Amino acid sequence: MRSAAMKSYLAKPDEIEGDWHLVDADGKTLGRLATRLATILMGKHKPTYTPHVITGDYVVVVNAEKVKLSGRKMEQKVYDRYTYYTSGRKVDSVAKVMAKHPERIIQSAVRRMLPKNKLGRQMIKRLKVYRGSEHPHQAQEPQVLELVTK
Repeated sequence: MRSAAMKSYLAKPDEIEGDWHLVDADGKTLGRLATRLATILMGKHKPTYTPHVITGDYVVVVNAEKVKLSGRKMEQKVYDRYTYYTSGRKVDSVAKVMAKHPERIIQSAVRRMLPKNKLGRQMIKRLKVYRGSEHPHQAQEPQVLELVTK
């Protein structure tokens, strides 16, 4: 005798449409903000989440220069990059990167929380981070998303 098996829903790429969200990073803690953004980009906040399909949304982050870091991370945390020249290792503190390119801090924090595969590289392209309060995505009509972070 067979019992009725429950069917799992698997989303197909052509069925998914990404919404647009607007997040203000003013006064938010970097790590808590990044985890919430990574969840939205992966689509884990939706009931139609499917691991092998991008079910996430687009996220526009404004005021990236006003994000907070806890503790002494402004002085102690460093970012490494390599120029692919001999002795081309560059080490910059968070304060130096924040002064020049504050959007890179949020992008790198979120990128490290996404899957390390083709899907993750497509997800990070849906994250748009801007220094000030202006952004060029008004035509997409992003809904303001209030993140509950402590």
